[in-house]
Amino acid sequence: MTRIRPVPLAVVAGVVALLLGLLTPASASARAPYCGLVWGSLPEAGSATAAGLTVTDVRAGRHACFERLVVDLHGPATPTGYSVRYVGAVHQEGTGDVVPLAGGAALEVVVHSPAYDAHGRATYLPPSHGEVVDVDGFRTLEQVAWAGSYEGRTTLGVGTRARLPFRTFTLVGAPGDDAVRLVIDVAHRW
Repeated sequence: MTRIRPVPLAVVAGVVALLLGLLTPASASARAPYCGLVWGSLPEAGSATAAGLTVTDVRAGRHACFERLVVDLHGPATPTGYSVRYVGAVHQEGTGDVVPLAGGAALEVVVHSPAYDAHGRATYLPPSHGEVVDVDGFRTLEQVAWAGSYEGRTTLGVGTRARLPFRTFTLVGAPGDDAVRLVIDVAHRW
């Protein structure tokens, strides 16, 4: 008959402590998101349909934790529809030609508003199709390019340093204020 010897209590306590250490979550500082940002990199869209809004400007700014692209719209103070997503390549509206972009990732920004009025007159003409906004010296945005405005929608190609988290939202002015802004923030890192 084989006799089972008892395991010393110190050994059991050591094994339990080791297992608890492996199962205990990491400290809060190791898990905290960058700058408290909890954004992702999956496509974002807004389905609002606002007749009468037109693109009037595109601008960019730098912040401590992210960089911001703003598309200014003019018209009724209502949100516009949009689609923002990472793609393999951004394509020119109407022709389908690839829009060359600097950076490690391509963010396609589609605004469901034209850059022309009801008579076909431009409401916004970028200074350069390859450089809509000067982002020289920015940490995350490498390039903002014009991909056209066609059939009621305007497309921009945004070259980013890498596929990074972003968020998209609209800001609507007060009644009587015809300012509407589509805002895209891209984080500096994950």
